[in-house]
Amino acid sequence: MTAAVFFGCAFIAFGPALALYIFTIATEPLRVIFLIIGKASEGLKSINPDETAPSMRLLAYVSGLGFGIMSGVFAFVNTLSDSLGPGTVGIHGDSPQFFLNSAFMTLVIILLHVFWGIIFFDGCEKKKWSALLVVLLTHLLVSALTFISPHYGINLVSTYIIMVLMGIWAFFVAGGSCRSLKLCLLCQDKDFLLFNQRSR
Repeated sequence: MTAAVFFGCAFIAFGPALALYIFTIATEPLRVIFLIIGKASEGLKSINPDETAPSMRLLAYVSGLGFGIMSGVFAFVNTLSDSLGPGTVGIHGDSPQFFLNSAFMTLVIILLHVFWGIIFFDGCEKKKWSALLVVLLTHLLVSALTFISPHYGINLVSTYIIMVLMGIWAFFVAGGSCRSLKLCLLCQDKDFLLFNQRSR
């Protein structure tokens, strides 16, 4: 049972982030390498002059995903190791759903970092200081919500509402529209939002 909890919670927490990495970043290994180094434009131009420099939106997405994964790993790795035993969660009146709640909280934190990264980069680029303030305040709010840990329902619902709102905002900041969302949901969109962006 402990192995099932371990792998189940690990896949809940890190599965979507791994899928985002595989389908949107890993297909362009040169971009990954140079975005990590921080010399994206100059490095890509020197290796392949025909390659267009990554857009600021792509850089924001990759940075947000990277920060989210790092945050999730640091926050959840000890909890995951505890799920392998020995011991029983809930024996002293604690919630028996602790591991599951922690996995869903880690998932939302990873996705929030992606959305915060996109909104924050856009705010810096366009000098929208109110966007930066909203990112900072929602980050503090989500962190503060973790202090009410015995009340997992309130914590998770509140954090997922914030995630949905930030995700909608990030979608429109990244150049999305209602029309492009409709085409994507109907599988009629041939453009990929991240890879076909013109660099700014």
